[in-house]
Amino acid sequence: MALAIAGERSGVGKTTVTLALLAALQRRGLRVQSFKVGPDYIDPMFHTRVTGRACRNLDPVLTSEAYVQQCFARHVAGVDCALVEGVMGLFDGATGPEDCASTAHIARLLNIPVLLVLDGSRLSRSVAAIAHGYRSFDPRIQLAGVVLNRVGSDRHLELLQAALEPLNLPILGVLRRQAEITIPDRHLGLVPTGELDQFHSLIDRLADLGETCFDWPQLLPLLDAPPPQPFEPLVGQEQNLFPRPQVRIAVARDRAFSFYYADNLDCLEQLGAELVSWSPLSDPHLPVDVQGLYLGGGFPEVFAEQLADNASGRDAVRVAIQAGLPTYAECGGLMYLCQQIQGFDQQSWAMVGILPTTAVMAGRLTLGYRRAIAQQNSSLIAAGTTVCGHEFHRSTLTETTPQPLFQTWRYDPSSQEAPSLEGWRSQQVHASYLHLHWGSRPELAARFVRSCAQFQQPIAKF
Repeated sequence: MALAIAGERSGVGKTTVTLALLAALQRRGLRVQSFKVGPDYIDPMFHTRVTGRACRNLDPVLTSEAYVQQCFARHVAGVDCALVEGVMGLFDGATGPEDCASTAHIARLLNIPVLLVLDGSRLSRSVAAIAHGYRSFDPRIQLAGVVLNRVGSDRHLELLQAALEPLNLPILGVLRRQAEITIPDRHLGLVPTGELDQFHSLIDRLADLGETCFDWPQLLPLLDAPPPQPFEPLVGQEQNLFPRPQVRIAVARDRAFSFYYADNLDCLEQLGAELVSWSPLSDPHLPVDVQGLYLGGGFPEVFAEQLADNASGRDAVRVAIQAGLPTYAECGGLMYLCQQIQGFDQQSWAMVGILPTTAVMAGRLTLGYRRAIAQQNSSLIAAGTTVCGHEFHRSTLTETTPQPLFQTWRYDPSSQEAPSLEGWRSQQVHASYLHLHWGSRPELAARFVRSCAQFQQPIAKF
């Protein structure tokens, strides 16, 4: 069956509820596959660390409705339980009047019920009006029940239960105020799992919470993985384009660079790439014999001093790129390739220096889906190609390129905002603030692998 965890709004505790469920299911020895609605990177990191299986993003804007269904069918095969964590409020989507890419949209596409998380901290009888409104707003949504979060006392719980009783809507979980279960956050959301020293104890506490706070006899049947459905391979005809042996692609993986869609990495591997993890924070050289470099997003601004201190690592990247190494740099990766990063404290730190600009941290958040048309060829994309991506950053660049990589618009077709020019192409570098999901566009991954395969000077050591 599977179940979607939705919230009445952002901040009501969807992630805490989801992690408590996942941790409890994992403790029971069940094979659990999780999913996350939308473009977020950090929540899936937590899912993955708890379940031991890569969490998959379900985003019909970055991919397509058909891809969402195929991705779900592909990854629930062979598991015991499946759970989808929603985004924002249940009906909040990518555009104003529609709920495209909302949790409700995904629940309809997958035909799965919804468990609604309600923040009871400032409510008593009014909780019934909220629950009734969410259940009746879209009759296509099957509301399986509610979870009451941040319940203050036994008397408070009695008031909430009495208010909900006439609705005949099951209360499938009750979480008391848990001040000790707090996941720290910062300017782009939760702090990633790799930076949490007490992560295992946090998960133990969440598993304890999950074991005691949910109505498992009613919940477990809802979490059962659905029957197997036919699905298409992630990479189709593109898989046969490249001869073996595999090309080797270095992937930046450390506390500074951790934003990767699991499907993107799967695309590369299925196209014949061997992915080699590498740390810009600590490794003095690139891995030997690599023919490509993938610099994902993350928090280079938080670790700018350490990145600057690793001068030999920065030099290795610069020399390799100057030698023609195909490089895909996304958001944080773009910042790393700049001359400098200037932090919120106005202090500047030297970076790789391939792009003649400085990334400056600012208070304003740039956030949202973008439609983009490639203005020139790169190692990833052909000129004239249209893609949908997502921006999420607080940095700006001091200089703009005279030959931008993309012309972009807001995703909302009703927007009157003028298009913007964005992204850099330098030699074989494709660098952009746009986060791209390749799941429904394996030709992008194929083009990058082909570029890497054509690199004639595999790097022995830099």
